Amino acid sequence: MIENFIKNYEYYKNVNLKKYNTYRLECYADYLIFPKDINELVELLDYLRQNRINYIILGGGSNVILAKPCFDVVVKLDKLNNITINDNIVVAEAGVPLIKLANECMKNSLDGLAFAGGIPGMVGASTSMNAGAYNEDMSMVVKEVKVIDPDLKIINLNKEELEYTYRDSFLKRNKDYVCIETTFEMKYKDKDEIKEVYVDKDGTTTTPLDKPSAGSVFRNPPGMSAGKLIEDAGLKGYIHGGAMISDKHANFIINNGTATYEDIIMLIDYIKERIK
Repeated sequence: MIENFIKNYEYYKNVNLKKYNTYRLECYADYLIFPKDINELVELLDYLRQNRINYIILGGGSNVILAKPCFDVVVKLDKLNNITINDNIVVAEAGVPLIKLANECMKNSLDGLAFAGGIPGMVGASTSMNAGAYNEDMSMVVKEVKVIDPDLKIINLNKEELEYTYRDSFLKRNKDYVCIETTFEMKYKDKDEIKEVYVDKDGTTTTPLDKPSAGSVFRNPPGMSAGKLIEDAGLKGYIHGGAMISDKHANFIINNGTATYEDIIMLIDYIKERIK
């Protein structure tokens, strides 16, 4: 029984994951587990794989649709939350909120993450998916990444090995590699100048932050705006079930309070069909 194995872990049973995803979708985890350190995480992954127990590792839940009513095991890395700053080299564990890290860098006059001032993800997931905004992304500042590989060994991958492209990387395509720590190389800059950029890019004036969402849904086609295409198709404010295409920013799908994952996926498919 899994409970015998995780008895010394921080874990919770039959957990509603609504507060763990920014769409605020109602779904459940049989077990929600918070490993306290990397050793516990490795041991847990070994147990889950050996016993063929289905699991997901969930970051900030800010760029996902939890498209199941129930998950067997959800692993959260929130306890891996250390930040180390040595000159212009910043090391952050996977469970550090990206906004917190961007703030810490700004306070230390380190430039490179101002674009992340409004990205509500975690360092690990953001590193893996190459999160970004305003034509900047993680690949511009990531130096190397510490991961747990498929054999449960802890290894380092350099920037070239991460194979970064737009919102994609080797880690995103290879789920058996788990990002546990990211090393960033920053540049020194006056903190007031960084703050000006940071505040300008926090998204509060252009994005519908009053309703649950997962941020922009579609990638902008070359030289075009996905939001404008959707708006020009007359889809702003279009509703299906509890989900709606935002009337503030057409590239956002928002939860009006009762949305299901089916509602959101249906809207995504409908937008694709209309724009095509």
